[in-house]
Amino acid sequence: MIYLTEKDILSAASVDEMVDTIEASVYLYERKEFHMPQRLHVDHEDNTLLLMPCFTKDGFGTKLVTLFPQNPAKKMPVLNGIMVLNDAQTGVPVALLNGPALTALRTAAVSAVSIRHLALESAHALGVIGAGVQGFFQAWVACAARPITDIFVYDLYPDKAATLIEKLSGKIPHVALHHAACVEDLLKVAQVVITATDSLEPVLPDNEELLAGKHFAGIGSYKPDMREFPRALFNLVETVFVDTEHALQESGDLIVPLRNNWIRPDQVMTLGRFLTGKKSGDELREETTLFKSVGMALFDVCASKLIYDNAIQKGIGQQITL
Repeated sequence: MIYLTEKDILSAASVDEMVDTIEASVYLYERKEFHMPQRLHVDHEDNTLLLMPCFTKDGFGTKLVTLFPQNPAKKMPVLNGIMVLNDAQTGVPVALLNGPALTALRTAAVSAVSIRHLALESAHALGVIGAGVQGFFQAWVACAARPITDIFVYDLYPDKAATLIEKLSGKIPHVALHHAACVEDLLKVAQVVITATDSLEPVLPDNEELLAGKHFAGIGSYKPDMREFPRALFNLVETVFVDTEHALQESGDLIVPLRNNWIRPDQVMTLGRFLTGKKSGDELREETTLFKSVGMALFDVCASKLIYDNAIQKGIGQQITL
């Protein structure tokens, strides 16, 4: 068995490979070619434990994740965890992967798949709201989906936005990076907007004029009391795309609009269903589009298998004995 650190994970698979793998897993989800028990979601005080197993024909695995919102005050990351990847034929564990790095990379790839199929082909300006770990990966990987020339970053804490911009400058030096003074300024220039916060209230203004004609990808709201999107956005969209049906029970960005009749249940569609359907992507890209992701274990297994296979070929990882 091998252990793969964050550095190993980022060295094993390219961004393009990861986005392609996650897109393939979206089709896999639609074809029901997997077995994924509902993830165990335990809230204890302000903290969350997630246990996420999934089986495919090529492998299976389980991710154990903790989310401790108060960790930054202790100079520790909010998200921690580990992924165990098993051989599909024997059940033998073949790899342990750094959970935060895997989660950040595959989540960014999920957003990138939505951008690839729902955003304007000409989109070149990206807005990122939330300058945490996810903000970094989301901004970086989105550049694989569109020819991004400018990224605008906003965070409630300006120093966090500045730190993210500095980090991104070393990863994507060909992209112009800007610190947005407010969300409204970001919306005036961005054609694609990614929200990556743990907010309980919408982080976008309730203003249809500022929101119209853009592609939005939300990855921050993973609890029923969390929301990133205002009512105005739901007035603009014909369809709300999700990565998994579980999102309807997990995210306040879907629970609240459905409960208040801002959208109807038949307006919610999995991205995989859209991709296997008949509606023209070119037609949809002219509209305001919205994708909401809460993640699923299928993404973790498919991403882990790609990383593991590449790592074996490249001789990456630390051998460990159980």
